[in-house]
Amino acid sequence: MKSVNIGICGLGVVGAGTFNLLFTNRDTVNAHANRDLQVSRVGARRDNPACDLGNTVVDRDVLAVADSDVDIVVELIGGTTIAKELVFKAIANGKHIVTANKALIAEYGNEIFAAAQSKGVQVAYEAAVAGGIPIIKALREGLAANQVEWLAGIINGTGNFILTEIRNKGRAFADVLTEAQALGYAEADPTFDVEGIDAAHKLVILASLAFGMPLRFDAVYTEGIAAIDSVDVVYAEELGYRIKHLGLAKRSEQGIELRVHPTLIPESCLIAQVDGVMNAVMVKGDAVGPTLYYGAGAGAGPTASAVVADLIDVARSLDAPSDQRVSHLGFAENALNDLPILDIKAADTAAYFRASVLDKPGVLSSIAQIMSNHGISIEAIIQKEPHADEDHVPLIMLTNQTSEENLLGARRDIEQLDTVNGKLVYIRVESLHD
Repeated sequence: MKSVNIGICGLGVVGAGTFNLLFTNRDTVNAHANRDLQVSRVGARRDNPACDLGNTVVDRDVLAVADSDVDIVVELIGGTTIAKELVFKAIANGKHIVTANKALIAEYGNEIFAAAQSKGVQVAYEAAVAGGIPIIKALREGLAANQVEWLAGIINGTGNFILTEIRNKGRAFADVLTEAQALGYAEADPTFDVEGIDAAHKLVILASLAFGMPLRFDAVYTEGIAAIDSVDVVYAEELGYRIKHLGLAKRSEQGIELRVHPTLIPESCLIAQVDGVMNAVMVKGDAVGPTLYYGAGAGAGPTASAVVADLIDVARSLDAPSDQRVSHLGFAENALNDLPILDIKAADTAAYFRASVLDKPGVLSSIAQIMSNHGISIEAIIQKEPHADEDHVPLIMLTNQTSEENLLGARRDIEQLDTVNGKLVYIRVESLHD
């Protein structure tokens, strides 16, 4: 059995998990790969007590691994500085790459794949999206016969944990975020998670695989969850919906929609039942119909599972000609199509509105007239009873599907009414059935 030398760079939670999994499941891994996979080097600034490196060579300068005799460099450093330098250096030296770095692939993947193509090496990145869920393999291979029409994913566990706690316990966003940080679900600086940047990185990768287009992180509309109020979670439930932080990619004749934002989803939809730190991705193909992929989106075991699966795939095809390997984005490089990315105003969606309105006759009719003026139909409406000594009441409306431009125009005009107090809450709605 031919030996394959592996260099793991980064010995954090995932790096240690990968090293341990390769050791623990060595016989199973080698049987799948038909190769003897050996970790011959580790690049790490410090050791991790979670794994016993034994006699494995350790380089404190991780870049040195790219100059060594390893066949595959596993990049588990994270970020887009040292990790980027390591990956390009390793490719230049003819090393194959396995990475869990979604930011690196989303922002620099086009350059990385081009460099790898020119050197005849592979770049595998299953662990970059949704942890242990094999969604990249599903899109790149399992659904290859389909024209993908749309995909939608809960692809950030931190945000999903926060929204689940708000719904189940009525807690405030700031309170749940503090707990998420204490539990290790959120970083000390949670911006990437709560503002949707992490989900946008992952969505870009999924969309490129689904639609055969170059990676376009610059074109994603991104909106976070910090403004979600627990009352809207309650009202959404009354209407038969749940609020999730969703990444959506849709194909139309005009182009591609790429957007990350809070979204009302019918509670009857399976993805609406995904709670806590779990991830899920729905993909609609023209032949297969809707499919759902569910599992742990992070953690040492799930992410290491995806990293090792990539190592097996790369090891299997080390001797294969480059034109007989699965392409980096699932489509032949010369078949990639730089499709137009639509502005968010061109998106077609339904919407949830919540307004604080004066409790007097004629208010509802004036709002309904504005909706009509913008070509919007109201599907459902709830007007709450006023509290004691208050002259304003919550008015909740659910619209039918229309253009974002129509919805924003109606929102602007309603906010200008003297009978409406403050800004309207506006959350998009997706049925995920079509």
